Amino acid sequence: MQRTQHSRLARLARANPTTVFLATLILVLVAFFAPGPVGGVLLLVLAAALFWLLATTWPVQAPQTRVLRLVMLTLLVTVALVKLL
Repeated sequence: MQRTQHSRLARLARANPTTVFLATLILVLVAFFAPGPVGGVLLLVLAAALFWLLATTWPVQAPQTRVLRLVMLTLLVTVALVKLL
């Protein structure tokens, strides 16, 4: 299990930041413009991925960064739930 997580993090660290940003931007835009439940589910999937990243990197983040990431994650989940309703 630990080895698999380390492998995922190593692969993520090698990812091109521009590609990751553009892929995330496209996913967010599709989710915002998709009809209600579809967009909400896409945003919840993104929130789950971000939660995993936040939980994994929590020990090495500064307190200010932790707060900012929690606020952004909360906003993302709120928007997703609004789209689902």
